[in-house]
Amino acid sequence: MAFFTDSFHETNGVALTSREFAKFAKAHFYPFFSVHAGEKTRHWRCGSFETYELGLSRMRLGLEHDLVFDLLFLRHVRKLESALRTFQPDIIHVTGPGHVGMLGAIVAHRLGIPLVASWHTNVHEFGARRLQKALAVAPAIIRNSAAALAERTALTLTARFYRLAKMMFAPNPELRAMLSTRCNRPVHPMHRGIDCALFNPERRRANDGPFVIGYVGRISAEKNVRMLAAVELLLRQHGLKNYEFCIVGEGSERPWLQQNLSSAVFRGLLKGDVLADAYAQMDALLFPSETDTFGNVVLEAAASGVPALVSADGGPKYLVEHGVTGFVASSAEDYAEAIFKLAASKALRVEMGGAAREAARSRSWNAVFEGMYQNYRDGREAGLLVANNVTRQPRQKTFHIKTVS
Repeated sequence: MAFFTDSFHETNGVALTSREFAKFAKAHFYPFFSVHAGEKTRHWRCGSFETYELGLSRMRLGLEHDLVFDLLFLRHVRKLESALRTFQPDIIHVTGPGHVGMLGAIVAHRLGIPLVASWHTNVHEFGARRLQKALAVAPAIIRNSAAALAERTALTLTARFYRLAKMMFAPNPELRAMLSTRCNRPVHPMHRGIDCALFNPERRRANDGPFVIGYVGRISAEKNVRMLAAVELLLRQHGLKNYEFCIVGEGSERPWLQQNLSSAVFRGLLKGDVLADAYAQMDALLFPSETDTFGNVVLEAAASGVPALVSADGGPKYLVEHGVTGFVASSAEDYAEAIFKLAASKALRVEMGGAAREAARSRSWNAVFEGMYQNYRDGREAGLLVANNVTRQPRQKTFHIKTVS
């Protein structure tokens, strides 16, 4: 297969999933063609695994501090098409409507290769939240109406892109139902795994310091991070004093949080062992995003033995068993109440952290991707994922997806 992803080297859930998918394919010696952005355009092969990195032009739109849309992406079409004619993928899989995903859709159409798409990001909700922030000085009725219109329009356009695919994947039941209705295509689960050896409660250092409330992720409007300040206000009003926020990540809302959180440490972007150590020192993870489709950080916290407090809206709620591995909240008052319960009882923190850790241990990346490959096989056997280019020659080596003559 050929895998086109708009995030690979960045620090986000899509990039993590993409890197793990590539790692899985290498470990299983699956023929795999990985396409993503890089420092410069280059193409290399290692056995049955090929990588094509696409250099970025100067004509680009900044979407996040480490993510851009290349306006001149069409310049890569011919070379990618040539490389893929040689590789002869059975399937092209894209992760969204960014410039790399669009390239994948174009090449799939030109070569007659079945297209598969996975939904990772609610771009329509992200855009609406950012527009609301940009119109902060406008009257509420104008701000809210503009955001609602932008969200509806973006969702319609995104759904049109996904209808190009013959099969889709999505990380939570709500999204699968929405895509099935809007696109009339089969939609399969695409969960995430977790490295329970890296994220481990044994990293915790014994201390009697403040109750640590963690946040990990982009510090941006679509993550609803201003909720942290609303929660802190309630904590202070009701007398909780010995606490501290640990903020891990970067983003445009960081200056606002620095001004409006009175007791917070900003750690910046963390990776690997340093990130795992930071999780282990938390007493609770507060992740108020209402737009996330999954919430990798919730799994990372759970594997670290840390209860998570998540929103009743969005995908992360499916990772938390309310009152057992964490809490699902609908308001700042709900978050504050959960923090008071955890802060008042070390025994409760230990019990919930242990349950969260046990739940995380059942999730592996191997199981996630083996399930996806089985969905590919089923699609081929059902005639759904069959190339329509009659001049395409069959692969001359054994592959894990049956070739249809």
